[in-house]
This record gives sequence, structure tokens and C-alpha cells, in this order.
Amino acid sequence: MIRIATAGFQHESNTFSSIAADLAQWERAGILEDGAAIRAEYAESQSTLAGFFAAAAEDPEVELVPLVFARLTPMGTITASAITQLYERILQALRAQGPWDAVLLPLHGAAVSVPWPDADGELVRRVRALVGPGVPIGVALDMHANLTPQMVDHADVTTVYQTNPHIDAREQALHCARLVLRTVRGQIRPCSALQTPPLLVNILNQGTADEPMAGLLRLAQQQRQRPGVLSVSVVEGYPYADVPEMGMAFLAVTDNDPPLAQEVARTLAQAAWAQRAALNQGGTPVDEALRRAQAAAQGPVVLFDVGDNVGGGSPGDSTLILHAARGLGVSGLLQALCDPEVVRQCQAIGLGGRMVAEVGGKSDGLHGAPFAVQGRVTALSDGRYEETGPTHGGFRYFDDGPSAALQTDDGHTLVLTSRSAGSASLQQFRALGIEPTAARIIVAKGVHSPRPAMEPIARQLIWVATAGVTSADLGTFDYRHRRVPLYPLEPDTRWP
Repeated sequence: MIRIATAGFQHESNTFSSIAADLAQWERAGILEDGAAIRAEYAESQSTLAGFFAAAAEDPEVELVPLVFARLTPMGTITASAITQLYERILQALRAQGPWDAVLLPLHGAAVSVPWPDADGELVRRVRALVGPGVPIGVALDMHANLTPQMVDHADVTTVYQTNPHIDAREQALHCARLVLRTVRGQIRPCSALQTPPLLVNILNQGTADEPMAGLLRLAQQQRQRPGVLSVSVVEGYPYADVPEMGMAFLAVTDNDPPLAQEVARTLAQAAWAQRAALNQGGTPVDEALRRAQAAAQGPVVLFDVGDNVGGGSPGDSTLILHAARGLGVSGLLQALCDPEVVRQCQAIGLGGRMVAEVGGKSDGLHGAPFAVQGRVTALSDGRYEETGPTHGGFRYFDDGPSAALQTDDGHTLVLTSRSAGSASLQQFRALGIEPTAARIIVAKGVHSPRPAMEPIARQLIWVATAGVTSADLGTFDYRHRRVPLYPLEPDTRWP
């Protein structure tokens, strides 16, 4: 038997968020150290781990041993105590249950910690030091990774999601695991080349079904067809992590052909650089978006609250669109808001009870002031729901914490959650007895992650240029560690 370990963590760290990813946050989300529990949670999903499990299931000579896995909703930097615990638990499990023929790491690629800004790369380095140079390591990453040489150099194979919304997590992890197995058997000798031009792509232009990203992905697919090419990845990067490697990256893996890998990665980097202006376009102002939604003949019109993108590290309690709607006299909004305090009040009042409260706008002062409401509690739940259809990242089980639905007297329907929650599944609303297809206007906390849920039902999609720690206006952030120059922050940047 070929014994393969899988262990890791996934976090997208928004270094501009004031909410630290401390150990209590990780433990509350769940650090799984039981293989059966990991398998039960992820094997039947469409996530990265599901791809690793699938690779083992299709090969009778492979035993995959899940050791440790944790994932946490994007928020601020991972604290020293939290990252130390994660590293120690993963490495201890690898050490205690080895030896291994290979290791598969389900990571994100945009984790930032104190004191290791490249938190993912530091784990890959430590795993390599533990298992030695002869044990193949495969790493599967999110498309928003800020890819670093440390991640690539200490792994044999690195694959990256190639869709945004991320609906190919399982597929890319399966590809990674298959390449690692071929490496174990001596059938291939992977080598990698990484290109990191000084280029950001705005979050609004990262949809892989939209141009110009779609064109870059078509070019990547052409490069994959070349003899000797094992894997090609276009990596969008994550602009809310203030680290030196922040930005786009292009990775090619070939079978023992370094010049070919360099040529492929360079070809893609040059194509992206030629599209740099088109990769950095803006969104729609709040008032304009609301007026367009109000004027629409039919709903739902979906407004993506870009500045409060929970999937990018925002708190999920922005009230900016609600306040603007009240000022314009626009009613009929359906949206989720994180406010555990008001959820507890709803629970105390009970189903059907009348409620007077100020909701949202309490996390950090950047996402609007609390929004005064009067209304009726229409539903209560534990906040858990399941989505069997496509979701961003391939996850199946969701837990928003204790939740409540509130119908306000001025015509809004609010889903109040105890945890920061995006709107990646329509079940978020249906679990509380709300049918989203009947809504006039839906405010989705996200940019691309809600698209698999929202696009099939929406009459119109509008990306709203709201303020916040995931604002599309990157000029509003005080970067201190990024590369200089970097386009578009320095518009005269030249490359190569």
C-alpha cells in the first residue's frame, strides 16, 4: 500500500480587518483531529479534501490517512498562539503516524500570521523538513492565493482552483493527488516555474466567466495541451493581505523540463500584463445601484455588497446599503446581517414577537452605523443548513450560528446571524422560511462567492462599490509591506 497523509488548514487573512483569527476563533470553528470526522464532513462535498479522498478511492493501492484539518471564515491576521497550535498539531500527527509515501496539504495560500506572513509556505517548509526530500508533497490552493516561492519550492506538485466562483476545488485537488501518485511511482519528475509580475487584479474583475479573465483561462488551457506540461495555474491573488507576494501569479508544472515550465508561466504572465487596465475596473455607486434595482421591472435584482465581502474577510454586518435605501425610499431588501446580540433578543422575544432594535454596524465602524428597525420575528433557527448544489469552495455544510428572521415595518426582510456569513447558498434564507426568488432586491455579502446561488434566480446582477475592509477601491488601503511598484497602485509600473 501507498500511505498518504493529508493535513492542513485554510484561511484567507484580511490584514486590514480588526478581528484577529485567534485560537478561540479556530476552536469555535472546529479543529478536526479525528480522521472519521474529517471524512464525514468533507468526503461527499466538492471541496479540496473531497478531491484527495476521491483520488484514494479510485486507486486500490492507496491508503489516505486524514490527520488534522481546520478552516475558518476569512477575517484578520492569525495570531501567534493560533498558528503555533495549528503547526504543532499537524506536525505532531505527521510525526506520530508516519512514515509516509507522500503528503497532501489542503491549504488556501493567502493565510497571514504573526510572526510568519507566509503562513501557508511556512507549513509546507516545515512538512518538507519533517518528511525529507524523498517524500513527494502535493499542495492544493485557492485561486486567491498570494503564491510564494516558499510554497512552490518545498512542494513537488502545486495546483490551484481555476474557477471563480470556486467550483472546481475537488477537481484541482484530484489532479494534484493523481500527479503526486505518479511521482511516488516514478512515472514523472515534476518541476515548477513561477512568474509573479507586479500586477493586481481588482476583485470586481476576477470572475473567470468574464473577460478578460476568461481569455487568460483559455490561454492556460491551450498551454496545458503542450507535451510535457503537467499542470498550469492562473492565480488571481488576494489584494487584502498586505504581504510582499500580494498579486497575480502564474505557475507551470512540467515533467522534468524546467525551460518549458518557464516558457509557459512567462507566456501567461505577459498575456495578463497586456490586459492590466481591463483587469482593474470599478463598481457601481450605492445610490445608483439602488435606483436601478428599484426601477427593474422584475426581481430579484441582486446587489453584491463588495465592501462587506464575508468571503474576503469583512465582518458581514455592513448597513451602508440599508441606510442608503432608507434615504432613497427603497424598500423590499432581503439580506443577511451578523448581529449575535440582536439574535439573542429575538430568541428571548420568541416567534411572532415584536422587535425594536438597532441591527448591524457594530464590528469596527467601517461598515456603517447600526440600523434602527421595528418589526416582527418570523423565524428562529440554529443557523445550520446543507447545500447539495454548486458552492464556492465546494463546501456542503454551513453553520451561521443561531439565527433569526426579522420582517421590518418598512418592508425589509433581514436574516440575522450569530456568525459572519456570506450568501453562498439559497438555503441560508430557506432554512428560515424565506423564499429568495420572491424577493424584489437581494443584498448578497460577497463578490463572486454568491454567484452559483444567485445567478440562476437573478433578473439583474449589480456589483456595488461599498466601503469596507474589502472595498474594490484598493487606493483606500494603507499598504506597508507590498511590492513597489505594483500596478495599478503605481499606474506607471513597467514590466518586465
